[in-house]
Amino acid sequence: MSEKKMSSSRKHHLKSLMLSIAKDLLEEEEREREKERERYMKENCPPVSMPRSMQELQELCREIHHKIDVMDEERYDLDMKVNKSNKEIDDLKIKVQDLMGKFKKPVLRKVRMSADAMLKALLGSKHTVNMDLRANLKQVKKEVKEEDKQLRDVGDWRKNIEDKSDRKKMFDS
Repeated sequence: MSEKKMSSSRKHHLKSLMLSIAKDLLEEEEREREKERERYMKENCPPVSMPRSMQELQELCREIHHKIDVMDEERYDLDMKVNKSNKEIDDLKIKVQDLMGKFKKPVLRKVRMSADAMLKALLGSKHTVNMDLRANLKQVKKEVKEEDKQLRDVGDWRKNIEDKSDRKKMFDS
């Protein structure tokens, strides 16, 4: 079935009707808030009659300070409840995240990098320094003293075993 398009005059009429209904609802809501405010003020803030003596004025101040203290305690209690609820909400969010398992941490691979590659990765290609330390090294040969050579020949157990095996072969044959 084909749907007929609404004419612009009909759209305008419906739009104005919706806006007038919304306006009425907002006004009604404002009146209810005002009534609620008046009721609250009558309950919690009776009309103040100005005291005529110093004693009555002090009594009025004591009452006001007592009410301020009560309100501060309520505010503190509500603040603590809100903080506690926020912590519970955060904990539950973390639990939900864990249960979902949607965001898994990727497995880290071991990567072997040379010092040059690390410098390039950290500092960028502009600040590279090629440090080939092995190229600058000279090969050094160890000098062997004759005394050490004799001691080594005598103390080398592998050579002694080879010599004994040769003697054993001589006797066997």
